[in-house]
Amino acid sequence: MEQRNLGRTGLRVSELCLGAMTFSDGDGEAEAHRILDTFVEAGGTFIDTADMYGRGVSEEVLGRWLKGRRRDDLVIATKVWARMGEGANDSALSRKHIVSAVEASLRRLGTDHIDLYQTHMWDRTTPIEETLSTLDTLVRAGKVRYLGASNIAPSQLLRAQYVARAHGWEPYSSLQPLYNLMQREVEWELGPLCAEEGIGIVPFSPLSGGWLTGKYRRGATAPDGSREARRQSTAGDGSWGERDTEETWRVVDALVAVAEEAERTPGQVALRWLMDRQAVAAPIVGARTAEQLTESLGAGGWALTAEQVARLDAASSRPVPYPYDWINGVEGRI
Repeated sequence: MEQRNLGRTGLRVSELCLGAMTFSDGDGEAEAHRILDTFVEAGGTFIDTADMYGRGVSEEVLGRWLKGRRRDDLVIATKVWARMGEGANDSALSRKHIVSAVEASLRRLGTDHIDLYQTHMWDRTTPIEETLSTLDTLVRAGKVRYLGASNIAPSQLLRAQYVARAHGWEPYSSLQPLYNLMQREVEWELGPLCAEEGIGIVPFSPLSGGWLTGKYRRGATAPDGSREARRQSTAGDGSWGERDTEETWRVVDALVAVAEEAERTPGQVALRWLMDRQAVAAPIVGARTAEQLTESLGAGGWALTAEQVARLDAASSRPVPYPYDWINGVEGRI
């Protein structure tokens, strides 16, 4: 698996990141460890979790797997923000919560440092100076190596970078946003900002909840056992819901056509498209089985042609609002 720099840092990460969120939802620790083994055997080094996944269970499962392994071969990322208790200070990005949260994550992971510590959301209630100075202290203490953000607006991210720069504090080196062929809003402003600031993008939901795997097709029904089949069963109407739009099916149709041409699966094509976007370091792939992960790993080691990329770009293009439409020109599309 190719290793890339995370943004403008010297930190090298695998071109795919393994998401550990599913390690906390009852699928079994043995299978989680098999998934981790499969990822590492394929050359993967970058693993992402969060303190809120299973209220710490994901970190604990990952921590038990880490025992006996060469820690420096891996890049472990986790996140802080979510409410982890009933107390008034058990959430958000205050100094009190961050310091308590990082110590708890270190205990659960069974390690003395976190390679990438990410703020899970913007905190409107805490001054950004308090958050950033606390994170900088953790870096200087060696408990954290690099900082990242997630679920943040362009203006908030830029403000954080300017504040860190003004005080000589550690800046954000990565951004974890929602980004895939069906949800390209990152390209309006966050993507160019990350490229300019040297921030590596680590997209979550790169397959848009299964919609970019090819299992949902125009005019067909959702496969038994799929996430969409379960949603339809709960809704009781058998419809595709808000996803049932011409824009959705246009992307699916183009993706399936390119996959057949490239002799790859639609999911591999969707991941490959994303891996080659501006400032993207490593999309986060989740898996419930090692076999599912193996399919996603097939996104590495090959390339889409320029013509195939253009077709996928065109199929997933959407009108954008003001002022992006004016900035992008008269067509106003991404």
